Amino acid sequence: MAATGRKHLVKDFNHFITCYLCRGYLIKPTTVTECLHTFCKSCIVQHFEESNDCPKCGIQVHETNPLEMLRLDNTLEEIIFKLVPGLREKEEQQELEFWKKNQPRENGQAENVRRQRLGLPDVGGDYGGGGGDEDDDGGNEDFHRSDPQIAICLDCLRNTGQSGESTVTDLMKRFIRCSSRVTVGTIKKFLSLKLKLPSSYELDVLCNGEIMGRDHTLEFIYMTRWRLHGENTYPMVLEYRPRIDFG
Repeated sequence: MAATGRKHLVKDFNHFITCYLCRGYLIKPTTVTECLHTFCKSCIVQHFEESNDCPKCGIQVHETNPLEMLRLDNTLEEIIFKLVPGLREKEEQQELEFWKKNQPRENGQAENVRRQRLGLPDVGGDYGGGGGDEDDDGGNEDFHRSDPQIAICLDCLRNTGQSGESTVTDLMKRFIRCSSRVTVGTIKKFLSLKLKLPSSYELDVLCNGEIMGRDHTLEFIYMTRWRLHGENTYPMVLEYRPRIDFG
């Protein structure tokens, strides 16, 4: 006699697929990498405008910019859409109505309206759509990311006689393109993984011979260390060098 399988209701999974902040189903589920708690993207972004702590467990996510510690969970989003009938269509319809209601009319407004929809701060004219008349249908608005991009070149800086120098090699691909909000700390983690450095080694990242702080963003470095020092070449060049961490 075949055993009949137990039927599960959507409400049985609500604890896993609802947002702690708004109590609704997770829309664009976004995970805090420090504690792995997940919220709606717009909910957690708005929360971080007032606090740097996780709203669920209270852990400090980042000292200055907690938005850097957020990651979209596309797999969870697909699971939720499969569990909740009609949720995807409802969200797509609401987004369509939002865009119709907030159709941009002025140069540069399109980017700000779109960023507001994503829960991101407005950007200035440097990242706007440029001069000239734009079509009202918004057909020219083709953005692959929500934040400005920057191209950088990562060069290995070797000091004569430096201990452990032979363990570091040049990257196969020195040129990368990433968000201008990426911090030096993230660049260090990227280099350590790519270069397979031992845990006893630390990396210094330099621009124009000056060591950059871990919390410095690429945009900050470009504006204050690269462009203001008369460097007009593109992309921006950052150098890295290894040192043994005796701490």
